[in-house]
Amino acid sequence: MATFTNQATLSYNNNVRNSNIVTGEILDAISITKTAAQDSYRQGDSVTYVINIVNSGTTNFTNLTVTDNLGAYTTPDGTGTAVPLTYNDGTVRYFVNGVPQTTPAAVAGPPLQITGIDVPAGGNATIIYTADTNEFTPLGEASTLVNTAEVTGTGIAAQTQAQETLAIETAPNLSITKSVNPTVIRGNEPLTYTFVVTNTGNEEADATDNLIISDTFNPRLDISEVAVDGTALTPGGEYNYNEATGEFATVGGRVTVPPAQYTQDPATGAVTITPGISTVTVTGTVVN
Repeated sequence: MATFTNQATLSYNNNVRNSNIVTGEILDAISITKTAAQDSYRQGDSVTYVINIVNSGTTNFTNLTVTDNLGAYTTPDGTGTAVPLTYNDGTVRYFVNGVPQTTPAAVAGPPLQITGIDVPAGGNATIIYTADTNEFTPLGEASTLVNTAEVTGTGIAAQTQAQETLAIETAPNLSITKSVNPTVIRGNEPLTYTFVVTNTGNEEADATDNLIISDTFNPRLDISEVAVDGTALTPGGEYNYNEATGEFATVGGRVTVPPAQYTQDPATGAVTITPGISTVTVTGTVVN
């Protein structure tokens, strides 16, 4: 959208008269909106974006280009640019008035550029694609992911942009690994199963999250000790074990996991994650 002014001049017999100044406004026929299919993000997410371009005019627009900056931001030290999203190659889908079209050309960049977009008079074009968070995605508390899309092409007079902002999800993000030591035992030698629960989220997994570790030991174990980070648990009160079936489970909420810690390189924007960790060990001998 742009405004313009204009004034006429009247000359006669060496006299000059200026008219009043008129003001007008040019409304661009093309508008753009951008939305994400989710309200927040976390480490390892794939975000789906939907761009909608509307042509309110009476003339077709052809061969437009849509550019997405993929969330580019200035690094903390102010000297460079970091890009927190990576376009997921091959995910672009393109519709005109709701009808699927041939997939347009897309160059991952950054920035992402999608070319060959047509928008009929009085109609719309919709572009859908996904982008993955990466090592430059801010993860600390109160972080946001802000990215801007722009449509350009012949007949578009003004800068036509749309922006979408996602907030970091405040929640634990847990995973678990299991190991056994030793891997080869003889007779009644003891063995230990170790469960490592890792939290890459920015919030502690506390008792209210009702975290439970369960397993069915096969072969069955005669358990001598269960411990969380070296502190022994009491059978029945803090864990349950069925000696007949080998079914084991910690009591909900007994295992908690601290939040991850994040550090960001001020020059590159790269984020390093130090996950929160809790370790559960189950020691016993194999029941033949």
